Amino acid sequence: MVRGNGNNKKQQKRRSKAGDFFMATLVIWALSVGYEIVFNNKKELLPVVYGCLFFQIANWVLRFWVSREPLFVNTVVSLLHSSFASVSVVFILVNQWSAKHSIQMFDHEELVRNTWPWAYTALCFSCGYFAYDQWDMLKYELYSGWFPSILAHHLILLLCFTLALYRNVTINYLILTLICELHSVFLHVRKVRRMAGIRSAESTIVKAEWFLNWLTFFFARVLPHALILIKLVIDAPKFDKGGVELPLALFGMIGMNLLNIGLGIDILGAYKREKSPLNHHND
Repeated sequence: MVRGNGNNKKQQKRRSKAGDFFMATLVIWALSVGYEIVFNNKKELLPVVYGCLFFQIANWVLRFWVSREPLFVNTVVSLLHSSFASVSVVFILVNQWSAKHSIQMFDHEELVRNTWPWAYTALCFSCGYFAYDQWDMLKYELYSGWFPSILAHHLILLLCFTLALYRNVTINYLILTLICELHSVFLHVRKVRRMAGIRSAESTIVKAEWFLNWLTFFFARVLPHALILIKLVIDAPKFDKGGVELPLALFGMIGMNLLNIGLGIDILGAYKREKSPLNHHND
């Protein structure tokens, strides 16, 4: 019993250190964005602030009218963002394809130097969401482990998104990475569904959800992120020598692909548990 308490204290200590680290990075990020808006007069970054406020207000509305359970509220707000980001990315891509009717919209110069209509604003808004979500998870300790993958994921996105927004480069590349939000929709739907008590593996709703979950995992997350990384490697000689764009892009996409592997393992484990006759309730 004493040994168990000792292990719990060690885990809590590691968790606290992880929380302190990610909170410190979030504060530094907020100060950086505030400095750019106020002192460098980068008003185009204001949608980042609007995004933070929008999703925080959504959080407050849910807590007041629906539930005060932090995990439920966080999941529903995350579902709201995934839905918004998915619609935004599809709209931007369809709009650009309608304008150009050419695969050249994915050329190196187009992805690195140019910015598709609405892409900058959409990226700012999503950047604001990831900052809000990082804050919410840290505030209510909605993470586990000594180095939580979800917090690491958000930190990588905030770093890559914000530096790209400051320099106004690779915006279109980053919009393509957000295609994965189509898969995130079904990750969040699964959480909400289980919170609502719908857990039967034989349910038509559950079967349909798992089909769409796996479909979008491979075709909206794994495949696009892998192709983006491959294109970055192929187009590496086309980037400016000595610039930060290529190292930053490679760092971000290697990190995202590694996190996708971990996510896939987690999803497979959840799928097996849900299909198990025992139907565990703690995943």
